[in-house]
Amino acid sequence: MNPKQLGAIRRAVIYAVVGYGGLAVINNSGLAPDRMWTIYLPLFVGVYFFARWADSKIAAFNQQRQEKESES
Repeated sequence: MNPKQLGAIRRAVIYAVVGYGGLAVINNSGLAPDRMWTIYLPLFVGVYFFARWADSKIAAFNQQRQEKESES
C-alpha cells in the first residue's frame, strides 16, 4: 500500500476513535443540547489537529524502526 494512503487511513482511524470518544463524553455530560455546536466545533478542530500530530509521531516512529532494521 502507498505510504500516503496508509497515512490517510491511519489519520481517519485516529480521528474516528478520538472523535467518537469526545462525542460520548460530551453527550453524556448533561449539557443543554440547544447550543451544542459551541462544544462540538472546538472538539472536532482539536481532534483534527491531534490526529495529524499523532499520525506524524507514528509515521516517524515507523520510519525510524525501518531504518534500524535495514542497517542490521
